[in-house]
Amino acid sequence: MLAVTCLALNVYFEARSEPIAAQFAVAQVTINRVVSDKYPDTVCDVVWQKKQFSWTHDGKSDKPKEKKAWERAQWVASAVLNDDDNSLSIVSPDTVHYHADYVRPYWVSHCEFVTKIGRHIFYRRKT
Repeated sequence: MLAVTCLALNVYFEARSEPIAAQFAVAQVTINRVVSDKYPDTVCDVVWQKKQFSWTHDGKSDKPKEKKAWERAQWVASAVLNDDDNSLSIVSPDTVHYHADYVRPYWVSHCEFVTKIGRHIFYRRKT
């Protein structure tokens, strides 16, 4: 699977109903993980890493059904993957976690708040 497809799937299933800024931030967190030495080295490996993103193991279809949202997710993924100078950056390069504001994951206590965009809360690891 191509990196742009994996990244677009993550944007689509994690943030398709969110503002465009949140979609860019979700894509950037995925890329930040690729760059980090604590995660796999490719976009697809990061996206499909066991139990990192809920949609990858929820038992539901991984085929996008909303055409406009899928096209937007592909556009966001392509833009982020081609953003060599980080001019589209919404979150800092050390931002590697996020969750929806209606859940409280167990790992939050190990992280430091960065920002909230739409219904997503973004974090970096505590140092």
